[in-house]
Amino acid sequence: MIIAGLASVTFRGRAVDEVVDLVADAGLGAVEWGADVHVPPGDPARAARVAELCRVRGLVIGTYGSYYKAGRGDPAEFAAVLDSAEALGAPRVRVWAGVRGSAETGPAERARITDDLRRCAELAAGRGIAVTAEHHACSLTDDLASALRLLDEVDGLVAHWQPKASPEVAACLAEVTALLPRLAAVHAFSWGSGGYTDRLALAERADLWRPLLALLAEDGRDRHVVLEFVADDSPESMRRDAAALLAWLGA
Repeated sequence: MIIAGLASVTFRGRAVDEVVDLVADAGLGAVEWGADVHVPPGDPARAARVAELCRVRGLVIGTYGSYYKAGRGDPAEFAAVLDSAEALGAPRVRVWAGVRGSAETGPAERARITDDLRRCAELAAGRGIAVTAEHHACSLTDDLASALRLLDEVDGLVAHWQPKASPEVAACLAEVTALLPRLAAVHAFSWGSGGYTDRLALAERADLWRPLLALLAEDGRDRHVVLEFVADDSPESMRRDAAALLAWLGA
């Protein structure tokens, strides 16, 4: 079952209760909470309050989006991340697989990142939480082969995919196919050739999202597809994109 939601970082400047209301009123079912503003690590009481606000509005908790950088951050920081994730009721925690691209990361640095990811995954598993490394530039998940290697080398690691700028449909479908069934979540947005600043309505890339959503649904596993990077960071754009996503899902 695919659950449509929103990444809270879409509205970093808005209060938690406002984000909850925007998501619920748009008919979405989940929130991926960011650790940078809305649910800071090491404040489980705040995380629990956010979880209760979601419960009241009938929303489920998605990924807890931390900014822990495996192999580069202070290892002790991850305990605070897990404290908040557990209080939030998040099924998984997102971390960064290093801070440099796979082609620029030497064997020793890659080994350090992989070892730290193993440590994080083991600690998280002890609390019933998975760890995911988002497919992102400047990390070891910037390339499919590198990402698949990480998934094979780190028990408990799951995938968190998102498209690149001006993505080719065939390439995206091939990536997602390779990641299944270890793919837990997807960031949904449409960019033009200008990347991050060239934000389109989600429906402008229906040629990508319709077949991709169908692919994600084929095995019947639960997955979250969450909106991010809406045009002008506006609630109106989010509601428009939410309506398109829900229509494609038949919700």
